[in-house]
Amino acid sequence: MKIKQHIPNFVTSLNLLSGCLGISFAFNGNLELAAWMIALAALFDFMDGMAARLLHVTSEIGKQLDSLADVISFGLLPGVIVLELMRNSNNLPGSGTGSINLFPFLAFLIPVFSALRLAKFNIDTRQTDSFIGVPTPAAAIFFGSFPLILKQIAASGKFEFLAALLGNYYVLAALTIILSGLLVAELPLFSLKFKNMGWKDNKAQFTLLLFALFALIVLGFAAMPFIIIVYIILSLVF
Repeated sequence: MKIKQHIPNFVTSLNLLSGCLGISFAFNGNLELAAWMIALAALFDFMDGMAARLLHVTSEIGKQLDSLADVISFGLLPGVIVLELMRNSNNLPGSGTGSINLFPFLAFLIPVFSALRLAKFNIDTRQTDSFIGVPTPAAAIFFGSFPLILKQIAASGKFEFLAALLGNYYVLAALTIILSGLLVAELPLFSLKFKNMGWKDNKAQFTLLLFALFALIVLGFAAMPFIIIVYIILSLVF
């Protein structure tokens, strides 16, 4: 029984480890690998919940560990990725404090508001079957897709307008502020869990899934931000 209780926590620890590795990769300039660490952390985040349900085990320490892991993997890691993108942007404003440029530190709004989002989630009884505010993994995937999009553009030469946008400090700053606000906004969003296999009870989920498959086939990694945007729009429609 004790071993069963520790399995979900072990998987959650792998989520945390993925975030730590991603931060290290980002600070060493490998933003693509850092982005893949977000995807790996999201996989472990899904698996720890599934393991807990299959083994019929829950624990308070598991709940707290899950939030701490998410702050690192889905808060700090995407924040560091955006920080590095801002530092490398083609129109980074000058610093007003000695040799330290403070403008890229705006990216740390992402981990700050992610932590607030997770703290609210832990005490908000309204979020058992849906979400209030953008979930941290969704925001992390949104930002984490940027390095992969830039790599795809460099390799294919397509969607170069996206490269110009993602290389613009003010665009990155605006996206950071908007998504940070949406993390804690009183915005109802549907859960990605299917209630059953019927269309009637899962219209939003099936619509998002079909759009995501189509967009990924057509756009590749460039589809990821649009999938998150469509997720938010569908939540307002359904």
